[in-house]
Amino acid sequence: MNTKYIFVTGGVASSLGKGIIAASLAKLLLSRGLRVTIQKFDPYINIDPGTLNPYEHGECYVTEDGAETDLDLGHYERFLGIHTSKANNVTTGKIYHTVITKEREGAYLGKTVQIVPHITDEIKRRMLLLGKTGLYDVIITEVGGTVGDMESQPFVEAMRQLQWEMPEEDFLSVHLTLVPYLKAAQELKTKPTQHSVQELQAQGVHPDIIVCRTEKELSAEIRRKVALFCNVKPGHVIQSIDAWSIYQVPFNMHEEHLDELVVNKLGLKGLPEPDLSALRAFVDKLRNPSKTVDIALVGKYVALQDAYKSIEEAFVHAGVANGCKVQVHRVLSDEVTAENVASKLKGMAGVFVAPGFGERGLEGKVHAIRYVRENGIPFLGVCLGMQMCVVEFARNVLGHPDAASTEANPGTSYPIIDLMEDQKSTTVKGGTMRLGAYDCRLKEGSLARDIYGADLIRERHRHRYEFNEAYTAEFESAGMVISGRNPETGLAEVVELPTHPFYIGVQFHPEYRSTPEQPHPLFCRFIQAASAFLPR
Repeated sequence: MNTKYIFVTGGVASSLGKGIIAASLAKLLLSRGLRVTIQKFDPYINIDPGTLNPYEHGECYVTEDGAETDLDLGHYERFLGIHTSKANNVTTGKIYHTVITKEREGAYLGKTVQIVPHITDEIKRRMLLLGKTGLYDVIITEVGGTVGDMESQPFVEAMRQLQWEMPEEDFLSVHLTLVPYLKAAQELKTKPTQHSVQELQAQGVHPDIIVCRTEKELSAEIRRKVALFCNVKPGHVIQSIDAWSIYQVPFNMHEEHLDELVVNKLGLKGLPEPDLSALRAFVDKLRNPSKTVDIALVGKYVALQDAYKSIEEAFVHAGVANGCKVQVHRVLSDEVTAENVASKLKGMAGVFVAPGFGERGLEGKVHAIRYVRENGIPFLGVCLGMQMCVVEFARNVLGHPDAASTEANPGTSYPIIDLMEDQKSTTVKGGTMRLGAYDCRLKEGSLARDIYGADLIRERHRHRYEFNEAYTAEFESAGMVISGRNPETGLAEVVELPTHPFYIGVQFHPEYRSTPEQPHPLFCRFIQAASAFLPR
């Protein structure tokens, strides 16, 4: 069987949920026994989102092999339970960088390098790359941006060429649009969808299925109207109505026969019905929690929900595992002071201090960590959150008021967090951090060892700074245990306070590995501890 290629585009507006639709379709096909993966093509010129402010682009998701990618790859991994890689996220920047490098090397001698065919040829090569591995039956490609945007045109042109080059049964186009509801007129409007599809068709791509994002049910009449004016079969117009949870969307899409339409168009015969029993069990528990647990998420990017997307989803998974709903309260670390920290964290059953970069908001994190340490409130710190708990301990327990990370204070006399040795000669910012999955050996008898149930674990990283080993003895003599280290470099990965009810900081990012069907044990134990805590 030839590898099948499905392309998901979006129109009318951004943030309609192309990634969720792509992930839901992939989940349905995977549950039918097919080997499926998803890739994301982004139209921005950055090589990757690694240097982007989270307020610009949301969370930067890190894969096992160390790629800094779009947050949609997190959705893919959470829905499918499989790892993505560097090959699963391609940007315009990567495309142009490859083509220009080849031009400088003389690959196009004598030719004028142009968007068509050179850029589009490289886009097509990348689009087909995963299919050539022989590992997958179906490759789903989400094309970022909105049809009609200048930035998206080369990707749509590459799709047009592939639609023309491939056998009809190997190519399928899904177009996601918006059907807005006008409250004043009390009706749904299809004109934006018509215009979006017309724009896509004008560029030479003819969608096989139109998915309409909507707040209200689409009547049979509206579906027929969209089908008529958009030149698709009536049954190929389906709705994606607002769902109470993203994990409900695969079930909604199955009820709309999206997977059935896809397998029929691609000639995939004899497949069983999708087995969604594990996801169904998760969704049922998610819908019926026995109690609510209030968690403060202290960070500098809390104004944008997508900035901590994987963290918030890990809390959803851990809540279900503990039979509760985790109510996340976002606390802007910039606004936390020694004077107001008690009021900011009042009523919280647990405090999570988030990762990040830069000096802004660091002191607020330190104040929050001191408060939870002194008041026995369950605490989990990730990456910068772990580094700040070390800074707080050095200042307020060891008596070094000048203790700091050299990222924020290069002249500190007590550099408890310092630049990694191999980072000191690095001047390029993009893609040069400690990235991807690394081993960590956990100390026998530690909280971390008990949580993981293993002495050797593997977690993903994204950082430049580390705990300064020169201060290990002083820290451990005062009661802070370094309970996890990289077995090759000795890098401190986990710190904890055995005298505290639950206090643990990790240099890595456990949230990247949490899925609905395999919630991360660190988040699960944190929520379990928070559930048992009686907040003041």
